[in-house]
Amino acid sequence: MNTLNHIRPGKSVFIEHVGGEGALKRRLMEMGLTRGTRVTVRKVAPLGDPIEVNVRSYSLSLRKADAALVRVSAEGR
Repeated sequence: MNTLNHIRPGKSVFIEHVGGEGALKRRLMEMGLTRGTRVTVRKVAPLGDPIEVNVRSYSLSLRKADAALVRVSAEGR
């Protein structure tokens, strides 16, 4: 199982599942992180937190802990 926090900069993946509960899960989905969406990791801060990604034609910064809740795969559905 791969999660978004393990993807290296420059790689693109597709979202399989958004974890978390309640408000956190809803917030991630409101930011465009939904199943089947293509995400490209742009940058990772030197200590690994935060992670900058491109999703739905905009840039988004995520905490490492939040990115760990997003399960991804190399192939879309």
